[in-house]
Amino acid sequence: MSIRNTILAAAFTLASLGISLGTAQARALKPIEAQSIHLGDLSGVAYYTVEPDGYRVVTTLAQGAAGTPVRFVSVLAPGQHALLATPSQAGAVEISRNGDSLIVRKAGALSN
Repeated sequence: MSIRNTILAAAFTLASLGISLGTAQARALKPIEAQSIHLGDLSGVAYYTVEPDGYRVVTTLAQGAAGTPVRFVSVLAPGQHALLATPSQAGAVEISRNGDSLIVRKAGALSN
């Protein structure tokens, strides 16, 4: 099994443990708990671990089952956020840290 297939299998396994991210939904995650993300024709999961420097957030997205997965890693301190967006009308996903909570929510479409 190739590394790409292994990563995709792990991402979709984690996604099955999470909850789909709807347009108006936002909820706090627990460490290692995965949440499904759908951003236009990209989908994947986000999860975090607690590290000494902050919350290490790992987001993996791919276009369909055959797409090459892309992983975004960021470390968030309280009050910081990360924004994942596409150039289309698919909008964006915001991952924000508020104190000891990490929230993943779908943001509206961004204008250029």
